[in-house]
Amino acid sequence: MRTRYKISDSHDDALYFTTSSTVEWIPVFTCNDHFEIIMRSLNFYRKEKRMKLYAYVIMENHLHLIVAAGQLSEVMKSFKSYTSRELIESMKMQNRTWMLNQFAYFKKRYKTESSYQIWQEGFHPQMISDEKMLLPKIEYIHANPVRRGYVERPEYWKYSSAGYFVTHKAGMVEIDELRF
Repeated sequence: MRTRYKISDSHDDALYFTTSSTVEWIPVFTCNDHFEIIMRSLNFYRKEKRMKLYAYVIMENHLHLIVAAGQLSEVMKSFKSYTSRELIESMKMQNRTWMLNQFAYFKKRYKTESSYQIWQEGFHPQMISDEKMLLPKIEYIHANPVRRGYVERPEYWKYSSAGYFVTHKAGMVEIDELRF
């Protein structure tokens, strides 16, 4: 994975703000099926891959996470690989030829293991060292749908953890308790 961001895999509990974007910012997450693929995958990785998820938002062409995991780079690589396969299968079943053609066209030439590329390379991890860094990142994540004009208040966006921060009730994706 090529990135100028660095991961400290020596600290399994280190928090990171991450961003994963679709190639050419193609709007993939515009139907419930595609949102559900990401949400199911986040829940699975939390439970089965020991990924700690503290905040998230899924937008039409990217997602932000505040996350911790041992070997985070490998976990994110696996997550993106798995969700790519699931999204491609969903697009084929829904006959979304235009979208598939876009992902084939914008695929990097050296990526020979697949005919398509859904995600841009990397996930831009930024280590969060204290609460002073954490709170603005959470606010930024949750404000995304408001800035885009999708909802009036962050907690109204069902594809984020904002509702949990207001009601303390589990949403569509379970999140872990913050420890700061």
